[in-house]
Amino acid sequence: MKVVSRQWSAVGLTLCALLFALCVSAHAQQAAKVRRIGYLAGAQGPSPFFDAFKQGMRDLGYVEGKTLIIEYRASEDRKQLSAMAAELSQLKVEAIVTQAAATRVARSALTTIPIVFGFSGDPVEAGFVDSLARPGTNLTGMSFMAQDLAGKRLEIFREAVPKVSRVAIISMRTHPGEKNEFKETQVTAHGLKTMLQYFPVTNTNDIDKAFVAIAKEHSGGILTFPDAVTVAHRAQLAEFAVQRKLPSMFGWKEFVEAGGLISYGPNLNDSFRRLAVYVDKILKGVKPAELPVEQPTKFELVINLKTAKQIGVTIPPNVLARADKVIK
Repeated sequence: MKVVSRQWSAVGLTLCALLFALCVSAHAQQAAKVRRIGYLAGAQGPSPFFDAFKQGMRDLGYVEGKTLIIEYRASEDRKQLSAMAAELSQLKVEAIVTQAAATRVARSALTTIPIVFGFSGDPVEAGFVDSLARPGTNLTGMSFMAQDLAGKRLEIFREAVPKVSRVAIISMRTHPGEKNEFKETQVTAHGLKTMLQYFPVTNTNDIDKAFVAIAKEHSGGILTFPDAVTVAHRAQLAEFAVQRKLPSMFGWKEFVEAGGLISYGPNLNDSFRRLAVYVDKILKGVKPAELPVEQPTKFELVINLKTAKQIGVTIPPNVLARADKVIK
């Protein structure tokens, strides 16, 4: 009996070892599953925000090339973007991250694949989602637009350059949320006794025309609303302001890094890193319709002292003291 007991004990241990090995193998296979997602950017060439998004995925434990494949596509041409969206669909990506104009293209071309956007405008007005709290569609993500930012930018601008009383507003007339952004700026302008000169644009030619009009109107400064089009021409906008020795205010630090004077708004790199959290949840089974659209809650003030010197402006010490970043 003892021999039989020992034999059964050995057999039991062997079976347990086999079962354990099978469980470990199955778990390893599941853990090693490669996820495939797309990234569609309305930009020319590599997007600086793509690197930020990839860092966000790495922070969540994804390893590109091993547990994650990202199909990157980018173009400024809408027809090409549409073709790229179709291509990503054929590759059976599990989700697509969109940037700038690519969001509108992806929404039209893809109705079932989850879309996570980084969008400068109002996604409700654009028709991407039903509401910020309950998207109700296959889209969700982050909107960089906050209405109270518009007035705050003008307030900071006037504090930094108090002598400026006539401010030229450059904005994209078709940008979702632009009208409300301008209204908020008008309310603040009225309280600060500041005259606004409105120069809406739709393309590069319009920007050149706006420059001519601003020169004729003798504007004292320029405030540019941030969006995909204006940020694409940030160097041109900054160069014009410096040549005319006009103080300039922008919504994102990318404008100031290109030579603008001041910016106040969200850090876009942080925002695009945050999009990785959305993608991670979607890959784990959460539907985009159930993920509320977020808006940034932290904003940074960036000042370019090199530009200030070029245009002959002295930024007050109390404003400089509040800056999150100073470019010298």
